[in-house]
Amino acid sequence: MRSIWNGAISFGLVSIPIKLVNATESHSISFRQIHLEDGGRIRYRKFCELEEKEVASAEIGKGYEAADGAIIPITEEDLASLPIPTARTIEIVAFVPADRIDPLQMDAAYYLSANGVPAAKPYTLLREALKRNKKVAIAKFALRGRERLGMLRVVDDVIAMHGLLWPDEVRAPEEAAPETQVTVREAELDLADALMDTLGEVDMESLHDDYRSAVEEMIEAKASGEGVVEAPAATEGGGKVIDLMAALKSSVKAAKEARGDAAAPEREAKVSPVTPLKSRTAPKEVGGKKSTSTKAKPAASGGGTARKTTARKSAASSRTAAADKASTSKASTSRAGTSPKAGTSSKASTSKASGSKADASKVAAKKTTAKKSPAKKTASRRRAS
Repeated sequence: MRSIWNGAISFGLVSIPIKLVNATESHSISFRQIHLEDGGRIRYRKFCELEEKEVASAEIGKGYEAADGAIIPITEEDLASLPIPTARTIEIVAFVPADRIDPLQMDAAYYLSANGVPAAKPYTLLREALKRNKKVAIAKFALRGRERLGMLRVVDDVIAMHGLLWPDEVRAPEEAAPETQVTVREAELDLADALMDTLGEVDMESLHDDYRSAVEEMIEAKASGEGVVEAPAATEGGGKVIDLMAALKSSVKAAKEARGDAAAPEREAKVSPVTPLKSRTAPKEVGGKKSTSTKAKPAASGGGTARKTTARKSAASSRTAAADKASTSKASTSRAGTSPKAGTSSKASTSKASGSKADASKVAAKKTTAKKSPAKKTASRRRAS
């Protein structure tokens, strides 16, 4: 790379000798103006208006045209005598986050190369400091007769500098905005998102200038005497948009076909047309058993509670009857020890009394358990007996 400027980076009290080289190059094809009749070159000659003769480049200087049309000559000595501290120095004035720089301000790009072995250490120090702090340096420098603003950042292992326009050189965007108030619907935004998702990302290295390639092929064909192959007609783009939704849907479809992607993005599904469902028949009832059992659950639970209460009452009556029988038997036994005849008659009366009590208990148990299941009735009878 050929250097276009030699100077130094001023980093506080540290001075880093550097060479400035262009970081970009133009690959555009340039044409010459020719005379159509004979193909002769058309050249621009520099003439002096006063003498009406051609002037050599060595005789041409600079001048500033005043408002009244007068020309004020400006020499190189005049420019060199100006007190510009950045004449041969890239003076760093601040370090800021990269997102503070408006891309509209960015101009030409340059690489800063360390000039000589002594410059390697301070150059590397500045580079690593920029990497570590994730910031860019704002600097002033003079190039081609004027002071400029620059931004220093790290690209791989090299410090790059982007020329920046001064803030007052960037126009306000208000005048470029649409004057008509427009409302954008959510469905339109969803389709725009679907189109963006379909187009996806791209490897910047895969992009190339198709027009330049076509021009080069055409030039080679004409130089070799071959016929020029006509390019296929380009599809019409632009024009008046009649239906924005239809245009977005067509764009999504075309992008899918171009990429060979059959799967629709998730966001497109949100705005896809709704297909009405077919009428469904009512579910067939399996039988009365399922619905009956479902409805009978509350009653069954209530009946179970009633049966439990009845069983408890029956058991209590049985226990009372058994206790009465036991106490009566004990009393009759004690009486039988004194008088056999009295004990015999007492035992008989006691048996009759206990029998009558047992019969009463059985009647009560029968009335209480009349609604029980056969199994429950049998259990209650056994307890009563």
